[in-house]
Amino acid sequence: MITAIVFVNADVARIPEVAEQIASLPGVTEVYSVTGQIDLIAVIRVRDHEGVASVVADKLSKVSGVLNTETHIAFRAYSSHDLEAAFSLGS
Repeated sequence: MITAIVFVNADVARIPEVAEQIASLPGVTEVYSVTGQIDLIAVIRVRDHEGVASVVADKLSKVSGVLNTETHIAFRAYSSHDLEAAFSLGS
């Protein structure tokens, strides 16, 4: 399973509609509206890198109102349990 995090800049007047359209795409598991330099963050979970390309290049980037995207591929996941263990003092 490949997880990709996609930063999305969108037409500010259409952010809710753009987010809903992105959320409805196959492979997109979550969409967040956020503050800062970007407008939306989409989380994509697919079988392989070709799936990432299909979702981002063929579908997400073509949603009306999407101005540009920046895709990050996750290579390791840390659960909150793992982080607690990493920062514990050996107790």
